[in-house]
This record gives sequence, C-alpha cells and structure tokens, in this order.
Amino acid sequence: MTTPYETLNGKIALVTGGSRGIGAATALRLAREGADVAVTYVNGKDAAEEVVRGVEALGRRAVALRADSADADEAAGAVALTAERLGGLDVLVNNVGVGVLGPLESLSLADVDRVLAVNVRGVFLASRAAASRMTAGGRIITIGTCMTQRVPGPGGTLYATSKSALIGLTKALARELGPRGITANIVHPGPIDTDLNPADGPYAPDQAAMTALGRFGTAEEVASTVAHLARADYVTGAEFAVDGGHAA
Repeated sequence: MTTPYETLNGKIALVTGGSRGIGAATALRLAREGADVAVTYVNGKDAAEEVVRGVEALGRRAVALRADSADADEAAGAVALTAERLGGLDVLVNNVGVGVLGPLESLSLADVDRVLAVNVRGVFLASRAAASRMTAGGRIITIGTCMTQRVPGPGGTLYATSKSALIGLTKALARELGPRGITANIVHPGPIDTDLNPADGPYAPDQAAMTALGRFGTAEEVASTVAHLARADYVTGAEFAVDGGHAA
C-alpha cells in the first residue's frame, strides 16, 4: 500500500499538449501543489514557454518540449525527455488531443489516421513509456470528453470514437499497473471555455443549454480534478465527469 500525496512536493509531472487551455491550467495547478512540470507542444512554442515561466514563478522547475503525439517516436520520447531533464516521472497527464468534426462522408482517411494517431496511439505509447519508468505512487491521468457519455448531435463520430477508446485503455492500465501501485484514471470535460471553444462563441449557447448548470466550465475546474487524482491513492480505473451535468 502506498500513501496518498498530501501535496505534490518533489513530484515530477508531464502534461502533453500543455501550452494552452486545459493543459496549461493543469500544468500550473500541479505546480501550485508542488510539482515540477514538463509540457509538450507542437506549434505553440511561445505559449508553452509562457506556461514554463508561470510554473517557475511558483518556485518549481519546468521545461517545454516540442513533441508531436502523432509521431510514435515523439509520443514516447517526451516521457524520456521529461525524465532526463527533470530527473524522473511521477505523473503523466495525457491531455493532448485533436478533434475533427463533420459528417461521416466528409472525413478523409488522413483525418481518421491523424485523429487516431494522436488521440489513441499517442496516448497508448506515452502511457506505456511512463509505466516503464514509474514506481509505486505513479499516476496516469487521461483527458477524455463528455462525448463518450452522450453525443448530443451529428458530426462527432470520429472524435467520440477516438476518445471512447481511452476508457478501455484506462481500465486496462488500472488492472495491469495496480499491483505496482500505479493508478490510471480518465477525466471527461464538458463544454470548457478555451481558445478553441470559447464560452462566447457562436455554438456556445446550445452547448451550455445541454448542461444541468447551464454554463461552460473553466479549464481550472478540470485541472482541479486532475490535481486531486494526482494525489489520490485508492482511486483507479475510474471515469470522472467534469461536465456541468452534460451527461445527467
């Protein structure tokens, strides 16, 4: 049996896709709780470096790593780079993801391949690489979507398919890694106010109306749940909806 973390002091975390939105909020929240943090990015170098400065301002170490999760070597390589630059890995947050929405007939093979490469294969490879380095107390936390619980309209087939695969991955990881004291959980955000899906955007009123609370969530609200799971010990193989009641 391991002991739950009261804080994350001395822990090392990797947040994939951590340059903006939920990823950036998560990196900063983990740092506030004491963790050193690595974040990955593909095109958002300036934004990632801003997150690094924010983590450092909290008195923690940080590093920004360019890694495209669609590339098999880079997906796993980000874990190795984190361990090399920061001295290990205790918490992996699989946040990176891409969404291609549209009617079935509009989705190209290239769309299918990229979404599955980033959202499924990349998460699998990063989790496998992390598990090989983690000791008892390791945490793997994956960001899913409310669309695995309820798909409110057409156009989300490919995205929902890719994120639903992560539920099975999470439960299987929990079973396989549990004997080693490593937990695996998945968080399903609902409509969250980010640059890609702003709360004042053209589709926001309809999305907000689908929640029980009638509003968008914030990236910080999702990050709070991730931080809890990074500390929790007797929670694994579980799904957590941070969706304002979208699936109610």
